[in-house]
Amino acid sequence: MAQLSVAAELATYGPDARRAAQTSRAEALAYCRRLARTHYENFTVASWLLPRRLLPHFHAIYAYCRWADDLADETQDASESLRLLDWWQAQLERCYAGWPEHPVFVALADTIEQFSIPPDPFVRLLTAFRQDQRVTRYATPEDVLGYCRNSANPVGRLILYLGRCHDEERGRLSDLVCTGLQLANFCQDVARDFAHDRIYLPRATLDAAGYTGAMFAQGEYNEAFRRAMRTEVERAANYLHDGEWLVEQLPQELRLDVALFVAGGQSILQAIRELDYDVWRKRPTVSKLKQWRLLVRCWWRTRHRLAQEALA
Repeated sequence: MAQLSVAAELATYGPDARRAAQTSRAEALAYCRRLARTHYENFTVASWLLPRRLLPHFHAIYAYCRWADDLADETQDASESLRLLDWWQAQLERCYAGWPEHPVFVALADTIEQFSIPPDPFVRLLTAFRQDQRVTRYATPEDVLGYCRNSANPVGRLILYLGRCHDEERGRLSDLVCTGLQLANFCQDVARDFAHDRIYLPRATLDAAGYTGAMFAQGEYNEAFRRAMRTEVERAANYLHDGEWLVEQLPQELRLDVALFVAGGQSILQAIRELDYDVWRKRPTVSKLKQWRLLVRCWWRTRHRLAQEALA
């Protein structure tokens, strides 16, 4: 939701809204589908690759995350964000109690029941969003990884539940992938995050590279910044590399999507390297042409692997 539409959505569905008639399941599914298609263009591309039967469930989970993210980031007031996140968790608890109220939870209730999803991944995401209201700097890499355990890893766990393949080993690999993707995003969005007064690069990494707080405040690009960024880019790359084995442990219907996410994270890291780590000057992205090349490459690899498995 863009910032102006957050107010409109809250006026209609928020904690202070006057309740209209209960949303039907069909209306709730349509609402989540519209939210997913309108506010995240990459979701539409990825959804082409998903089994049709899973799409409503992905839409419902995406809508939950989208609302929570906007409640945290779009109010411009930390205390109000915390109030709204508490309300959102109360809505989640109503859903698990069998009394969904908000359209997102009317849709999500069926997903939770069908795939036996526990509340933990949903709650941990809210923990991360609350943390963003209170913590804007991180001292060590371990502190950042602790944040990732709530901000990123639950999303991978939710996908495993939708694939009916959640277990300890796949969960561990999924956490590696999701942490790698989150770290890659932090490297990509240094300037954007700092514009919101957030720094996710660990102070220990910056200090070890000789990059001072004064340099960061000025967005100074120098050899010290390159050293710090190189360290964090390689950290993210290592997590993605170590978790990549997850793709081959997934049901066939999820492999291509997850392979694309891994390849996309790796491509962002390569784009940062090609900028010589100057993410102050330009936000690194992956072009549409390269995205389609990644799609073809991932499709070929997954098909080839499936063929090998069939012959084994």
